[in-house]
This record gives sequence, C-alpha cells and structure tokens, in this order.
Amino acid sequence: MKKITKLIAVMAIVSLFAVALVGCAGGGEEAKEGGEQQAAEEKGKVTLGYVQWASEIASTHVVKEVLENKMGYEVEAVAVDAAPMWKGIENADFDAIVSAWLPGTHADYYADVKDNVENLGANLEGAKIGLVVPKYVEIDSIDEMNSVKDKFDGKIIGIEPGAGIMSATEQAITDYELDYELVDSSGAAMTAALQKAIKDEKWVAVTGWTPHWKFAKYDLKYLEDPKEIYGGAEHIATIVRQGLKEDNEEVYNFMDNFNWTPADMQAVMLEIEEGKSPEEAAKDWVANNSDKVDSWLP
Repeated sequence: MKKITKLIAVMAIVSLFAVALVGCAGGGEEAKEGGEQQAAEEKGKVTLGYVQWASEIASTHVVKEVLENKMGYEVEAVAVDAAPMWKGIENADFDAIVSAWLPGTHADYYADVKDNVENLGANLEGAKIGLVVPKYVEIDSIDEMNSVKDKFDGKIIGIEPGAGIMSATEQAITDYELDYELVDSSGAAMTAALQKAIKDEKWVAVTGWTPHWKFAKYDLKYLEDPKEIYGGAEHIATIVRQGLKEDNEEVYNFMDNFNWTPADMQAVMLEIEEGKSPEEAAKDWVANNSDKVDSWLP
C-alpha cells in the first residue's frame, strides 16, 4: 500500500512538472513575440511611399520585408500616385521611396523637389519605357501606327493619368501626329487589356515599361521610337527625405545599399501575378536570396 501511495505521489509530481514546462514554453513564445514587438517599437517606424506599378509593388515590399524581419523596424508602405509620392518625400511624409524612374519618366517631379530630398542613386539599372505591342503585330515603329489605325481601334491603352509614361505618350501622339486616343486606366487594367487582346489574337498597343512580369509571360516588343520621345535607358533610384541619415543612420545605409537586377524584380512580380500576395512573394524572394540581402544590411 505504501508503494502504491509513493507511486501516486511521484506521478503527481511528474504531471505538475510537465504542466509547468508547457506553461513556461507558452510563456516563452509569448515573451518572444512581445520582445519582437517591443524591439520594433524601440527601433521606431519607417514609412515608404510607392506608386502602384507592378515593379514598385515588388521592390517596396522586398524593402519592407528586410526592414521588418531582418532589421526589426515597424514599416508602413503607402501606395499613392506619382505626384503625391514625390510631394510626400519632399515633405518628409515618407522616409524613402525606391520608385523614382530617372532621368526621364519622373524628370518633372524630380526637378520640383530635388533641392529638398537626397538622391542615393540607382537601385536598378536597365529600366525602359515606351509603347509595347505583341510580337505578332506587323509593324515595328511608332511612325507606322497611323497606317494601321483600324487594327488598334485607334486607341493606346495607358495607365494612371499624371504618370510620367502618360505624359511621354501624350507628347508622342503630338510629335508623331498620331490619330489615336490615349485611354486612361491603371497598371492592372492595362495588363488586363493586353492579356485579353493576346488571348483573342488582336492587335493592341499599351504604355509599357521594363522590368515588368508581362515580358516574362508573353512575347512582346517595344515599338521603335525614332524621335526618342521616351528617352533611352533609365534607372530606378532610391530617394530619401532630408535628415534621414542624421535621424537613423542604419536605415539610411540600408537604403543606400539596396540594389538588384531586372531579373530579380521580375521574379517577384511574376509570383504576385500568379497569385501570391506581395508580402508572401517578397518573403520568399528574401529567403531564397540571402547572400544578396545580407550585402544590403549595414
């Protein structure tokens, strides 16, 4: 009887010990999560502005992922049109943008604010803008468009009014004397129109840019631009607000280090197009490209 009593007592002690361990483990997870949240609060908040182009959704969410999960900051990414993005970085509403298409597409916006911001240089080389058509379209130059106006229904499908590429296209219509209507839409609506036309094997002309996932998914070409309305090769630059270096040198150095390739960007864009959220696509890309990401860290 004494042996049974002792056995029961031992079992009770073991059970209590196991419960205590589980409780500690749960507390540990809660403490870890609380610690991470506290660390982010202590490090502070970083606010990023970006235009809702597929390219800039990709780059901004990759930057956000690194700042949050590699560096421990709280990050807010704010989607706006081009004009408020540039005004926001000038007014220090944003700490940084990685969406500055220079020297051509955003030239007018940059000229207005350049004395009140800091340009950290290119984060991506080899960008390009222009009129894009499927490869099966039987012309190769913008100055041939009037001769096949009916094939295009007299329309060029654009994106948001006020975007740099829209201003360039308005200039192209004037300089090439095109008898076409430039249709305002959005980046998503433009690619939807392109997809539908390709599915139906119809001719379509859209305002396009590289990098973009559509070039990885479809056989496309730029129409030649002999008047060079759309300019030559461009780059995408990182712009930060004045005083960021003094306020947070770690974030400033990371933004200065951020640099990737069109292939990198298009990989993230294609993942988003195929169904992943921007956050998921960015997280996966960062996890699979640790060497490159580590080179950005201060």
